[in-house]
Amino acid sequence: MDIGGINAYTDYLSSQSSATDKLKETIGKTDYSQAGEDELLEACKQFESYFLEQVFKEMQKTVDCFKDEESDPNDNLVSYFRDTTLQELASTSTEKQGLGIAQMLYEQMKRNYGL
Repeated sequence: MDIGGINAYTDYLSSQSSATDKLKETIGKTDYSQAGEDELLEACKQFESYFLEQVFKEMQKTVDCFKDEESDPNDNLVSYFRDTTLQELASTSTEKQGLGIAQMLYEQMKRNYGL
């Protein structure tokens, strides 16, 4: 039995939890009242990317519910790469065209912070 895939998956899960903790710390420490327009726009794009990633994951769950109940030994690796792919897809979607959420947030933050 190859446990290399299991180790990669557990490493991925631990990196995800540490990334979430790091994001919470960054958000808690960041004062956007002194931020420039580029920093605000980047923060808004990051939020839109995260939002899209969550939407894609929920959409994926609707497809997975029709999957056979048989256990596949490669399911953990598929899940790992699916999550990574969804993150990249969300990031690319936001950079290329996006939903407009980042732009709306950016304009609202500019008004709120008087930029």
